[in-house]
Amino acid sequence: MDFERARYNMIEQQIRPWDVLDQDVLDLLFAVHREDFVPPALRALAFTDMEIPLTVDGHDTGEVMLAPKVEARMLQALAPKKHETVLEIGAGSGYVAALLAHCARRVVSAEIREDLARFAAANLARAHVSNASVEHRHGLRAAPGGSFEAIMVSGSVPFVPESLLERLTVGGRLVAIVGELPMMTAQRITRVADRQFAAENLFDTVALPLVEFPKKEAFVF
Repeated sequence: MDFERARYNMIEQQIRPWDVLDQDVLDLLFAVHREDFVPPALRALAFTDMEIPLTVDGHDTGEVMLAPKVEARMLQALAPKKHETVLEIGAGSGYVAALLAHCARRVVSAEIREDLARFAAANLARAHVSNASVEHRHGLRAAPGGSFEAIMVSGSVPFVPESLLERLTVGGRLVAIVGELPMMTAQRITRVADRQFAAENLFDTVALPLVEFPKKEAFVF
């Protein structure tokens, strides 16, 4: 398989037409090899416009890599900078952490599944990404006491918990897919002051929910 041709087609035919126009993001997608973060048996699917099942040692974890255009547009919206520390919730394969690490000073990626935490860490090490670490823990309890200039939620949540927003520095941004089936929306939330947040809807999409995140209380008559 011609990976470079497939990568070019992914970027030009899927990602750029989906309003990912930041040239730094597009260049990064050429530089970080997505196929190196896909389960080996599925490498041929690395550039397809679909979610890819995350299988570790022949076992289906039930988790997936997001479609490339969703990953790229979320990265564009988060816009991490070279001096910033970023928290990712949901390490998955480690691919998004690798993208973030090329943009930021440091990345902490939290993964609740031990097998995926090992998989992501191994992929990052193999790709020589030294400024991203994977923690096997619940994302809401990642790096206790720390604050972050940017937070990427690599999956969907019914709502963004206040405890997570409080981890943002003033001026910090969080990007997440918010809602429940059949309606989900990618959002960027910015902490504009100590007790003030501004939310912006980015695009409609769907994604698997992150494990063990708070649920909205159901209304009971």
